[in-house]
Amino acid sequence: MFDPTKYECRIEESKKRQQISALWQEPDRVPIHISTGGSFYSRLFGVNIRDYYTDIDTCIDVRLKGMGWAYEELQDDRTGFGLSLDIGPISEGLYFGLPIEYPDDTSPWIEKAFETPAQIDAFEVPDPAEAPGIQEHMKRVQAFKDRVKERGIDLPAGGGLGIHPPISCACALADPQLIYTLMYEEPELIHRFFAKLTDAFCRLIDWQDSLSGHKRQSIGLADDHSAFVSNAMYREFVYPYNMQILEKYGLKGRSLHADGPNDHHFEMYANDMKLTSMDIGGFSDIANAKPALHGKTRFSGGLNCRDLYYDLATAKPAIDRALRIGAPGGGFTLAIGGETYVGVNPETLCQAVAYAKEAGRYPIGV
Repeated sequence: MFDPTKYECRIEESKKRQQISALWQEPDRVPIHISTGGSFYSRLFGVNIRDYYTDIDTCIDVRLKGMGWAYEELQDDRTGFGLSLDIGPISEGLYFGLPIEYPDDTSPWIEKAFETPAQIDAFEVPDPAEAPGIQEHMKRVQAFKDRVKERGIDLPAGGGLGIHPPISCACALADPQLIYTLMYEEPELIHRFFAKLTDAFCRLIDWQDSLSGHKRQSIGLADDHSAFVSNAMYREFVYPYNMQILEKYGLKGRSLHADGPNDHHFEMYANDMKLTSMDIGGFSDIANAKPALHGKTRFSGGLNCRDLYYDLATAKPAIDRALRIGAPGGGFTLAIGGETYVGVNPETLCQAVAYAKEAGRYPIGV
């Protein structure tokens, strides 16, 4: 059974390290955070990924073992713990009532809803309080919490639901190529569609806040498809809607994840969107992120999963470069941009963290 009290001292040290870095100061060493999740853990422990997403007890088992592995073996600077029902990338499917596929040994996905401009224009935002998929999800979350309690597990348990901001939400509902093409061919249609998706995003948050009695003041956006539009197109079609979300829910904190490469947006993220933190993704170049974000937006990244598929010797050059560029002056957390994919070598991952703890001591000498 995972016991968080065993790690209280380490967690406090990690919190302090992150707090100092967040003030654009240099702590004892660069913070390290590796985003290991359910699919990675399932493969690590020999569990069918489909079972992890469909069976509550399997989800609990994998997440418990995953936390234990992360704190005992990986030993990065994570500070959180708890259990949550992991549904995978299907929130839009639940909200908008779309078919969901559960293939063998991989993450689930939703079937595309729209193939024509007419279908896109006819889209109407459902009330989340009445959406069958959301109601079923809430029942499953309660069943998850009940099961955690039944098993005598003394850890926080829950499970929220959040959709992507407009451009990535649109690309979940329709083929991305169609969305990008319509930005040029039918811009007013895309503006109407993105306005509806912004409304859907806010409705879902407001409904969940009404249930919890807590009004959120920090927000994170998974802006995954922003890499594939120019900054001019982003400013016309994406920026206005993302800013509506950030201004409404990001009074205290504004974070953004982007798979990348998003180098052409970094100045906008820092100066116009005024992000407080960002995961730059695994395909962005830290050499472009550092000068654009430093002193304005804390950021994490510097590594790509492909850097860690093999042995530590293969990974070292990427780690050294990320530390050399990102570390000076604080505000940087060494991380795999995005998530840790299935296939990353677990032994190399643990060795990489241990190596970065030494190489990342201030003053940086790599």
